[in-house]
Amino acid sequence: MKKGKRNYPLTPKHTFEETDMSKIKITAVSYLNTKPLLYGLLQHPVAEQIDLSLDIPSVCAKKLQSGEADLGLVPIAVLPEIPEAVIISDYCIGTNRSVKTVGIYADRPIEELTDIYLDHHSRTSVALTKVLLRDHWHLSPNLIPATDGYIQKIGGTVGGVVIGDRTIGLEERFNFFYDLGEAWYDFQHLPFVFAAWVSNRPIDPAFLKMFNEALGNGVRAIPQLMYLLTTPQPSFDLEKYFTRNINYELDAPKKQALEIFLGMLAREQNHPILKPQFVH
Repeated sequence: MKKGKRNYPLTPKHTFEETDMSKIKITAVSYLNTKPLLYGLLQHPVAEQIDLSLDIPSVCAKKLQSGEADLGLVPIAVLPEIPEAVIISDYCIGTNRSVKTVGIYADRPIEELTDIYLDHHSRTSVALTKVLLRDHWHLSPNLIPATDGYIQKIGGTVGGVVIGDRTIGLEERFNFFYDLGEAWYDFQHLPFVFAAWVSNRPIDPAFLKMFNEALGNGVRAIPQLMYLLTTPQPSFDLEKYFTRNINYELDAPKKQALEIFLGMLAREQNHPILKPQFVH
């Protein structure tokens, strides 16, 4: 069956009380794992109310911090740096255990690594790596801020944190892969949240209701997305990735894990513990 764009009528329940309200500026991660969420947004009437840009996670964070965006799908490690940060959705980029596309790659076991490059695309993965090295693996290799091309430098006693679509196929290239979602689960017996939808200012509740509905539609449409998306590599199981590695619901266990992780960051960075705020 050919699947095309669905046309939704714009009924009064999908309009704002203030009809002259400008579009909501949204920044979202451009990775494969965001596709169901983006699909939901773009197939829903809420698409008429948004100005969407796609960026790497670190740029999403900068746009929200600077006020260039009104809300965004941002790495959770930046929450303490965003004034008035509020998590506004029931959906996120998370995992219940193995995430597959966030991890440390190396040619030797992690305990033999002298240096680890830290991916410059995401603050959360970098912060999680530091927490796991210190408190879970009890290791202290030299940590190197990465720049473009750093993956080519991984080898010998040098490992590297890599996230997102660039990880696809790397497990065949390197001898060892340490999945950070799996490592966090072994450490805390909890799922993990890598990115959440966060606003830096009050957002119209009617818009948030539509926005959340659209994201949920996208997650439920994953079986249909299998017909529309191309597998990035023959050995990559796209359906398993969307349904078993990535988990999109920001449920109670993920909220608990989020609070624990932010507490660990606060102690490491010597700032007050942030209790995440959620729209109810």
